[in-house]
Formats: sequence, structure tokens, C-alpha cells
Amino acid sequence: MSRKGWIVWGAILGAALALAWTRPTVAAPAAGRFVARIELNGPIGPAAAEYVDDTIQRATDDGAQAIVLQMDTPGGLLDSMHDIIGDILAAKIPVLGYVAPSGARAASAGTYILYACPIAAMAPATHLGAATPVTLGGSSPMPSPLNNGAPSSSKSSDKAGGSAEDAESHKILNDAIATIRALAQMHGRNAAWAEQAVRGAATLTASEAVAQHVVDFIAPDTEALLAQADGRTVHVDGGTLTLALRGLPVRDYPPDWRVRFLGIITNPTIAYVLLLAGIYGLILEAFHPGSFYPGVTGGICLLIGLYALQLLPVNYAGLTLMALGIALLLAEVFIPTAGVLGVGGVIAFVIGSIMLFHAGVPGYAVNLGLIAGIAFCAMVILAMLLRLVMRARRTRAFNTEEQMLQSTGELLEAVAPGGEGWARIGGERWRVHSDAPLPAGARVQVIGRQGLLLQVAARGMDKGESS
Repeated sequence: MSRKGWIVWGAILGAALALAWTRPTVAAPAAGRFVARIELNGPIGPAAAEYVDDTIQRATDDGAQAIVLQMDTPGGLLDSMHDIIGDILAAKIPVLGYVAPSGARAASAGTYILYACPIAAMAPATHLGAATPVTLGGSSPMPSPLNNGAPSSSKSSDKAGGSAEDAESHKILNDAIATIRALAQMHGRNAAWAEQAVRGAATLTASEAVAQHVVDFIAPDTEALLAQADGRTVHVDGGTLTLALRGLPVRDYPPDWRVRFLGIITNPTIAYVLLLAGIYGLILEAFHPGSFYPGVTGGICLLIGLYALQLLPVNYAGLTLMALGIALLLAEVFIPTAGVLGVGGVIAFVIGSIMLFHAGVPGYAVNLGLIAGIAFCAMVILAMLLRLVMRARRTRAFNTEEQMLQSTGELLEAVAPGGEGWARIGGERWRVHSDAPLPAGARVQVIGRQGLLLQVAARGMDKGESS
């Protein structure tokens, strides 16, 4: 086969592999009944909400009899949780919430989602609960256990700002309690414990959850889940339905390329790196205009990073501190202050990076090791710049009269008496004048200067010569 043929076949193979990677590996709808399975792993964010919404629609269109929503999540964002709950309640087919495999959890937002499912089950050695909402300010809206939610008698806490903040916190808490109680009442589950999970961050293991009627049963695997759910009557889309799921095959619906992409860029650490890459790329382009690569790469990274930030629980005070830190580091380059601006910039940058994503939301925090590494690199670069500045201050000025009179060099051509020629002095070519004849290659010393013309004479005796 010719080289051109190999290139064509290589291109076809690459396109086929790319197509196979980007398309979800879901078998074509086959005749017969089946159950769809969605695996909701990791923090609940915009990517997870879009994945659940899209998959419920596709599974319904494909003719699935039910959907198994298999969860292992530490929780996530409130808006994304409400989107998923809305999709479950509006689904035309029943959604079976299943905390699995063993060791998994449905904490925080996962507890609300499990309560929203018509059937709720857990695998052995799993747990759920701790559903107290956490605000982006880092505080829980839960009333203090010391006063059971009653106003404090301290006059210092009666300020207008504190009262407004307490009112907002109670609104968030009461809204969360109302949400989970409504879900519990819809499916006949333990509403009292649901309130404890929100108000007091209560948790339960699988066996305890069954005993307290928080979930319906324990199932070691999906096949057992379908067998135990078979014959139960559930509420679906405003009506009732008797499940007939025993022995049905399970078809997995993995996320497509777009959901995977959103999942990557909305990872707080990835979004943080994209943001920094974009900022520094544009800075490099400003310092070296016309190179294009840093500017184009930085612009793309910055736009993707900013898009990710609008989907994440961003603390804008942290973002402002990061911008201030970078500005101070740049100011240190142009206005040397012996490190004052630079050190302040590193401190502001580190504090802003820690504050950027709210750590109280499960799964949404930047890796502290990455922040420490970037801060260390910034300190190393700052130390190098300070060292260069101090060295430049200690270096003697070059090409001054005093410096030139101490310089020696070598003639590049012969000089006649009273004539001129060229010599290499201090690594540079200079026009020189000599009153005495000097051969090419002779060592000379500068004895005077008139503008760009140097007066030279033969250098004194070299080492090893006798007087």
C-alpha cells in the first residue's frame, strides 16, 4: 500500500475512534422490556444535573420500564439538586433510587434525591443523611443547639446586620425542611427523621434506614433491587403504577462527551488551573506581542475557566483577592520594592485561592497541595527577581570614564605612530588611537577617552617578565 493510502486509512481509523469515544456506548433499542441504569457518582453539580435530565428523556424514548438511579455522592449544589428532583418527579416512568455499591453514601443533596425517588433502596454497608444546607458564606443555617433557635439575649447579636443574616439562614433551613418533608409525605416515608437529617445533620446506615422507614429495603445488587421492587405500587407523574420488573435486563446509559467535558471543567481544581493559565497566557502575550501562542492559548483557557466559574459555587471575594495578588506580583516587576509588593501579592493570591471555591459544599474545593505548589513557585520566582535586582545594584557601572581607564584589550590591527585602528576591549570593538606604533595582537591599556575614540598605550610588563 502506498504512503498516501496509509494516510487515508489512518485518518479513517482516527475518525472512527473519535466517534466511538464521543458517543455514549448505549446499545440500540431492542425489542422487549428493559430497565435503564444511571450512575450518579461524585459531587452533584451542573454536569450531573444535565446528565440525569438527558438520560431520563432518552431512556423514556427508548421504552425503558423503569430507571435505576445508582448513587454514591457526598452532596453538591442546591440548584443542581432541585433540577434532578424535578426531573425525577416529572418522569413518565418510575425512578428507583439505589445507594450502591457497598461503602457508598447518599449524603447531603443525595439524601433529598433519594427521598424524591418512588422506590428507595440501599446496598449493605452504605449510609445517608447529613442533609443540613450550607451557605456560601461558610456557615450552617442551623439554629444553635444552645438556644434551640430562640433569639439570643445578648445585645451584641441584635444588630440589624446580624438579624438580617439570621433571617436569611432560617429561610434556607426552613425551605430545606419543607422540601424533604414534602418528598417524604409524597412517598409515605419517615418525615420526622428527614427533618432531623436537615436540622441536626442526622445520619443512618442501611439497616437503620430500613428500620426507621427511611428507605424501602436493602438490596445487595441491581438484580435483587428489581426483584424486591416487583409488584409494588408507586406514584409516577401524578398517577399510580404497579411495578413488574423482576428478571428484566439492565441497560447502562453512560454520560456523553458533553457531560464528560462539563464534568472535567467544573472540577474546581481544573477550573482553577484554567483560570491561571488564561491569565498568565495573556500576560506573556502582553510582554512579548506578536508571539500569538500564549495569547491564543490564554484566551481559550480563560474563557473556559470563566464559563466553569459561573457553574460553580464561587466566592467572589476570593476571586478578587486572587486578581489583587497577581496585580501586586506584576507591580513588583515594574516597581521594585525589595519584595514588599511581591510578598503581599503571594499572600493575597494564596488566601484568595483558598477562598475561591466554598469548601463547605461537598466536593467543591481546590486541592490545597496545588495552591501550595503554585505559591511556592511564585515565591521562588520572586526570590530570583530580588536577587537579580540586588546584584544589578551592586554591579559597577560599565563604560564610565573610571571603568574605561582600567580596561585592557587586544589590537585587532596594527597601528602606526599617531594613527588609529580597531581593538577589542571589554568584549566590544572600539576605535583606538596610539602615539606609538603597535603591532596587531598587542595587549593595550586605555589611558584616555575622547567620545567614542579611546587613547591606548602598550600594556605594562606581563607576569614573568623581568624589569
